[in-house]
Amino acid sequence: MVSIAPEHFLLIGSIVLLVGIMAGKIGTKFGLPALLLFLATGVLFGSGGFGIQFDDAGSAQFVGVLALSIILFSGGMDTRFSDIKRVMGPGITLSTLGVVITTLVFGSILYLMGTIPVSPIHLTFPIALLLAATMSSTDSASVFALLNGRQMHLKEDLKPTLELESGSNDPMAYMLTIALIQFVSNGGGSIWLIIGTLFMQFFLGGLIGSLMGRLSVFFLNRVDIYNDSLYPIVLLCMVFLTFAVTAVLGGNGYLAVYISGIIVGNSRLVHKKSIKTFFDGITWLVQIILFIMLGLLVNSENLLTVAPFALLAGLVMIFVARPLAVVVSLLPFKRYSIRGRVFLSWVGLRGAVPIIFATYPMMSDIQGAETLFNIVFFITILSLTIQGSSIGVVAKWLKLDEPVPDKKTFFGVEIPDEIGTKMEERKVTSEMIKEGSMLMDLDLKDEELVILVKRGSRFMVPKGKLELYPKDILLIVSDSTAVKE
Repeated sequence: MVSIAPEHFLLIGSIVLLVGIMAGKIGTKFGLPALLLFLATGVLFGSGGFGIQFDDAGSAQFVGVLALSIILFSGGMDTRFSDIKRVMGPGITLSTLGVVITTLVFGSILYLMGTIPVSPIHLTFPIALLLAATMSSTDSASVFALLNGRQMHLKEDLKPTLELESGSNDPMAYMLTIALIQFVSNGGGSIWLIIGTLFMQFFLGGLIGSLMGRLSVFFLNRVDIYNDSLYPIVLLCMVFLTFAVTAVLGGNGYLAVYISGIIVGNSRLVHKKSIKTFFDGITWLVQIILFIMLGLLVNSENLLTVAPFALLAGLVMIFVARPLAVVVSLLPFKRYSIRGRVFLSWVGLRGAVPIIFATYPMMSDIQGAETLFNIVFFITILSLTIQGSSIGVVAKWLKLDEPVPDKKTFFGVEIPDEIGTKMEERKVTSEMIKEGSMLMDLDLKDEELVILVKRGSRFMVPKGKLELYPKDILLIVSDSTAVKE
């Protein structure tokens, strides 16, 4: 192994990261997902491009586990429980039954494709199922990044459905991948043993994730650290602790950190704003590092070898396996229109997670694992290119997009959630001041207090005898815990 001086490593690493970030910035102007550009940057600098040699699947897998833990936790923090509880049934069905159906349908078609005499790739049925399992989940990193990055607002509760599905289906895909690796490695096995393992992974993942989420909230609210900037670090440690404890006890760590994130994000927490800002930043950092690293791991020349097979397989995934899984999974649920189901079928994005899962067969010395990895990588690029770049267009075409709420603020002031107050910007109308135009004449609730007044470009400290005019803007705080009589 070639030794690289620290300064050379930092030089190359910072250049690659900066190129990736700038490529993502430019690409988004043309409707291309930033994550696709990060992958492309890794391929560009890899062995088939500028020649950076990186073939350590174990390191990629380790970084992937760390990154995915943070991504899922952060996605959970951004998920409002009030939103997902309305779509709990369809979301969980898509993330469990949908993954199984995708694996069975896609795996069967992959096997049949391999039986064609002219096919360059031939897969046994267990290996075809294993390949399908690695590709069976909607990628949380891609979905969170696209929906939140583009600030998409969708009808029919489609956004929380996709967030819940993508955040909770990685565990199912992971468990199927591991179970099939064990099945292939051992030359077979008991189907009941596999089902029992899946049940324990789900049960322990959900239980420990719930407990650790509540423990994290309890600990952070009472630890009283002297340095406020350490609170996000403490929570990050709790994320890794949640994943590790769950995995050691035989549960699914990915499910645990996602559930823990939902509990933390929907709880009152000290320094919540700074914690949220920290996790937003570190989530983007690990996504960039992960996608670029996975791009470095692949050899572009090997992609050309599997391109014809992978192209056809990718189209089957996008237009057959995913839509069929959505249609069957949502049969019991009548809340979605045909247009909504079409959109859910289209947003079956593949991303970093399938590529990470594809390293597991390589680490287990499964025969042909490198070919599987290249196929997964090619399909991921295809998915991000076709589906990722067209989500907004498809939403408009299906008339499922809603106007983005105006989040413009005139004061740029926020109050942390933990203080227990609410803040509102209220525009003065003629109706409000018809009984008297002074501030003291306003009919405000007992718990409301005006703390600032904006008139044009001027800001004024409120006094009782301040004369108000229509279009003045009041910054009002109120006690959200006040008892309403």
